Amino acid sequence: MTQRIARRVVLKNGIVVIAVENKTADITTARLFVKAGSRCEMPDRAGISHLLAAVMTKGTDTLSSMDIAERVESVGASLGAETSTDYFLLSFKTVSADFEDILSLSAELLRAPSFPEAEVELERRLNLQAIRSQKEQPFAVAFSQLREAMYAEHPYARSSLGTEASVAGLTRADLLAFHRTYFRPDNLIVSLTGCLDADTSIAAVEKVLGDWEIPPNPIPALDLPSITARPIVTGLPQETQQSILMLGYLAASALAKEDVPVSPDYAALKLLNTYLGNGLSSRLFVELREKRGLAYDVSAFYPTRIDTSQFVVYMGTAPQNTQIAIDGLRQEVDRLVTELLTPEELQTAKNKLLGQYALGKQTNSQIAQVLGWYETIGLGIDFDERFPEAIRTVTAEAAREVARHYFIEPYICVVGPNDAIGGILP
Repeated sequence: MTQRIARRVVLKNGIVVIAVENKTADITTARLFVKAGSRCEMPDRAGISHLLAAVMTKGTDTLSSMDIAERVESVGASLGAETSTDYFLLSFKTVSADFEDILSLSAELLRAPSFPEAEVELERRLNLQAIRSQKEQPFAVAFSQLREAMYAEHPYARSSLGTEASVAGLTRADLLAFHRTYFRPDNLIVSLTGCLDADTSIAAVEKVLGDWEIPPNPIPALDLPSITARPIVTGLPQETQQSILMLGYLAASALAKEDVPVSPDYAALKLLNTYLGNGLSSRLFVELREKRGLAYDVSAFYPTRIDTSQFVVYMGTAPQNTQIAIDGLRQEVDRLVTELLTPEELQTAKNKLLGQYALGKQTNSQIAQVLGWYETIGLGIDFDERFPEAIRTVTAEAAREVARHYFIEPYICVVGPNDAIGGILP
């Protein structure tokens, strides 16, 4: 496989541009990251970045929603916006001949969205419906309860949709203020992958966005509350056909402190997550579903975050098995604290993780996403090479030490019928 070289430059106005040439198809993909996800939201404005993403493509100072749709669809391109905890993203994909035109359109959307009142109101109502719908989904309810218990007042405690109270109060003026604060050239990363050479891609970005001036006011510093471990048992009685169980442990951010660019625990936690809950051959699936028949669904996840992350194992089980299932989950996590992974277990987990990582970078869109995301959250584009090497060097002893550090006492959240969880909740 031909090695794809990523080129990184910083324009005079602070825009970071990452360009990768990949001639496998006549397609160019762009990911435009703004460092302004739900992590930047005040509690009474929770959900504002999600609402902004929904209305950003609905109009600019010179273009209507229909104008934008026709301009994109007439050349067979795709364009959309979304938000996450740690960033806002505008992305597009097009044939290379139309790249500069769609880039210009994307730049106009970033710089001068009009946020039409009717569109804001429509999307605000749709967001409220989505929030209410989540309250009827046991998994979403359990995860919401777990996040709130683990993160308290930190923005990670909230859904990116926001709350009914916060979204009900959002206005067009709020969107304009949020946009004015965070959408600026020195807060933007543009990640490009396609058949155009790097020089051509970078020159196009400079032509289209190079005149965007940095505002005189600095980006406001975030004053986020600290995250302190206070494990509790929480839950919600709900007449469901199964109990949803979640065990959560506060875990390392992807970022390290001081001069170390990456948390030394991050790779080991990713490996343990793969071993425990990734796929049909994972430890949780084999032991708790296949052998013991406890689980309808069982898995684990450990998201990459700027701030303190969470390591979560979860299961859906028959209500009468609720306590047995919680004990089973705890036993499997505790096993990582007391026992070393065998050489075969360790190597299998490494092979699976590294294979999935490689498969996640096959398309132009995937490459642009990975490199832009790493740059945005502070890991840097060279993390794409450092991460696989970090995984290869994790030893069984190192994995156990990391487990001992983080897997001490879990937060526990249970959602299910009252008879099943009544004796578990405090």
